[in-house]
Amino acid sequence: MKEIKNISRSRAQESSAAIERLYITMRHLFNRGFYKPMGVSGETLREALLQLRPEIYGSIAEEKVELNGLLYVIERLPVGIEECRYINLTSDEGYSKSHFQAIVPPKRRRNCYRIDEEQMNVEITRGRSDIYDILTHLTFIFIESHKIKDRVLLDENQFEVTRDWQKVEHYVLQGKKLSQIDKEKAISHASNVLGRSFSEVLDIYDAFGSTEKPDRFLHIIYWLGKLAIEEVIDNNKRTITFSPILRERLGHHIHGEFWATRIKDVLKENNLLDRPIHIISANMHSVMNSIFATQVLKSKFKDKTDFFIYEELSKSGADVLRNKVEEVALKSGMISLLDTSGTNIDVQIFDTAKIDFSKTAFPKAKIAKQQPVLIVMDYAFGEQAYETIDELLKAYKENNNQTFLNVESVSIMGKAGILQGGKGDIMIPSAHINEGTGDNYPFENQLSPNMFYGNDIPVFAGPMVTVLGTSLQNKDLLKFFHESTWGVIGLEMEGAYYQKAIQSASKIRKSIPENVKVRYAYYASDNPLETGSTLASGGLGTTGVKPTYLITIKILEQIFNSK
Repeated sequence: MKEIKNISRSRAQESSAAIERLYITMRHLFNRGFYKPMGVSGETLREALLQLRPEIYGSIAEEKVELNGLLYVIERLPVGIEECRYINLTSDEGYSKSHFQAIVPPKRRRNCYRIDEEQMNVEITRGRSDIYDILTHLTFIFIESHKIKDRVLLDENQFEVTRDWQKVEHYVLQGKKLSQIDKEKAISHASNVLGRSFSEVLDIYDAFGSTEKPDRFLHIIYWLGKLAIEEVIDNNKRTITFSPILRERLGHHIHGEFWATRIKDVLKENNLLDRPIHIISANMHSVMNSIFATQVLKSKFKDKTDFFIYEELSKSGADVLRNKVEEVALKSGMISLLDTSGTNIDVQIFDTAKIDFSKTAFPKAKIAKQQPVLIVMDYAFGEQAYETIDELLKAYKENNNQTFLNVESVSIMGKAGILQGGKGDIMIPSAHINEGTGDNYPFENQLSPNMFYGNDIPVFAGPMVTVLGTSLQNKDLLKFFHESTWGVIGLEMEGAYYQKAIQSASKIRKSIPENVKVRYAYYASDNPLETGSTLASGGLGTTGVKPTYLITIKILEQIFNSK
């Protein structure tokens, strides 16, 4: 037993070292300005990722191509990137003013621009976490592309390929939607290329497609393999570059400062700057719906529970219902600020003085004479959480005057990986541990587990680890965090950065009250320790609706003193 524990600890240490090497290497390559992922300069990244073997990338260290991990990554990269030999990471450098059309990945908010047949530009406006995220994903798909190359290239000197590859190429180059018969023929050949069974490829095939490109799966496999083959035959290596302006701007809070200043300007314009402020990091629907939806829609959903209504609002195709709620909210003191700063973080401001609480889900709200203001910000991404909150908590400067914000609370509602329990469970952190450093941030959480009991949702409490990226997590390291004296219950990407900014503003800079209240609660999007329950296994569906609204309602009950 002791020997097993030692082996487990050793693997955890190896994994921790691999993450550190990835982190250091990425910073080095960024400072250098360019590198070739499948060349000598990218070797350390490849080796570290293969040693780490993150759960989300499944069979990355095996000969067969990882399909679920590939789908997860492709949904977070721009359409067409598999065709590009040159990938240029840039800052916001004015491409939105050009003829180039922005390409936004389905599952990651970043603007990308196809410059020509060979080059894709990817805008990085959310800090280092964005860079770690995309470089890890690119390293993964390039490793997978060379697996395809190894399976189809028979003779590197004569460029002889397998019949299966020739058939895949034939179907892709047709450039038209495949019939059911041709699709199944193509899948048969592709399964041999990928080292996967026919049924495995068939099951995931349509998930890659869209209405416009139903056969995109084949297209992606073909181009990944084609460029990998050309890297070997023609020594034409794929290259990743970092623009000089991105290297100059990174870490200087440029986007966060624009974002925060605009919010404060709007507060000033609406005479809200001197009022008590409650900041909530959530999404752009749960706070608004929690306050207004049940009353606005009660005639339509008679005898239905509040959570039934929230589920209906969360379904695709519910735009009419959502618009109805938003219309009432806008007439009741809500100000909607769509992002123009490049942070991709939209904001809602609620002036509680304009809310008739008798017509809300909080009729017992006890609002003080100085009615508070709610600032609801959409989810930040990793280290961007520090940049945005740090700037928002600074004093508002106008000419030679500065106004300190009366921030009474900061509440964070998010989704995270859980290390005990399953999808949809709730986690209440007592501290955030920053992975890869000695930093840890204990705090007094205003939310407690007993507030959520009796709702048929398991609740866990304890420390949580703030990770460098969800795509870097490995089972051995997570087991160590969970089973050792750290006692970690889950992992997320922003908590330590939020708390770092809050502590700096309240205890060091004194720009906000020292007794500012903090609330943290997360619902589980995945369990990376369970096979089949990682992020690559699919979304939550409606499973996340109840915990999302439970957490939001508990936060609002405290702010509105309605209990």
